[in-house]
Amino acid sequence: MVDLELGASHHLDMEINETDGTVVRAREFNSEIIAVEPVMGDAVLITLAIPDPMATEVRAGHFVDVLCRVEGSYDPLLRRPYSFFRVDPRAGTATLLVRPFGRGSAWLASRRAGTILDILGPLGNTYTISLRSRNLLMVAGGVGAAPLVMLTDQAVAKGLNVTYLMGAADAAGLLAPSYLPSAVEYVVATDDGSKGHTGFVTDLVAHFVPWADQIFACGPEPMYRSLRSAVNPHRLAGKPRVQVSMERGMACGLGACLGCVVETRHGMQTSCVEGPVYDMDELVWS
Repeated sequence: MVDLELGASHHLDMEINETDGTVVRAREFNSEIIAVEPVMGDAVLITLAIPDPMATEVRAGHFVDVLCRVEGSYDPLLRRPYSFFRVDPRAGTATLLVRPFGRGSAWLASRRAGTILDILGPLGNTYTISLRSRNLLMVAGGVGAAPLVMLTDQAVAKGLNVTYLMGAADAAGLLAPSYLPSAVEYVVATDDGSKGHTGFVTDLVAHFVPWADQIFACGPEPMYRSLRSAVNPHRLAGKPRVQVSMERGMACGLGACLGCVVETRHGMQTSCVEGPVYDMDELVWS
């Protein structure tokens, strides 16, 4: 367990289960925006100052819940969840990828350096790389690129081979190759054909299934349904395993509001606590 002093008004007690990366306990804290950088068309990368011990503990898949409103206001009422895009322990910073989908994310995307944010986290569990894996396939849709960038950083640091597939509506919505380690094979797809494969990113998956030891995905739920159709005919004895991060409105981060419930083979679970990362075969697909 890590105890962090964050000043007179905020104290963070963070405890992470070393077995599966699940955050057992986290608290609310204030964080200053250090930098804002345009990326992927209308999205931005927001870099925040975070406590040093947190920066060393956070792993790919963890997320934070951000209060996206001005002080004294109650609109929007609920927090918005954002996955970690990248963490720099030496600088004591974390970066979030934010696209202005609704009022909350539009407010956050319009903030500038110096803004103080109210944050709850880190929350959730993590992607898990098997000790036997050498070849990893990432499948990202839109802002689902965020946790897979962090996972790619971790994998490359371990000397593993990574192929990163990304899909977007058009070329402007793609992540620039410079954001990935140079050793990574980067393959893209766009709906309009303005760059890479014309069509969905899941169209590219079947070619890589025999090569991959594990597959990791993050994107909208319809993408996961297409991913299952692309992967399953080419798997042998359920291999390679596929881990997905479920996109849900994880407003409370504590499993209390039940707004992020997913159905699994073990019953209903709150993805903000028991997820958001699940083995694809453990989820119930209607």
